[in-house]
Amino acid sequence: MAKKVVATLQTTGKDFAKVIQVVKSKKTNAYTFKETIVPNDKVKEFLK
Repeated sequence: MAKKVVATLQTTGKDFAKVIQVVKSKKTNAYTFKETIVPNDKVKEFLK
């Protein structure tokens, strides 16, 4: 079953991008990373 899931993700996963955004905390001034999977046509809108 796992092989089928991986195979379907490889064929449909080309329409998505993994976006890693750096976010600074106001309380501790530390940087954290926020990872999100976004469709390719929505990447620029997400980063604004």
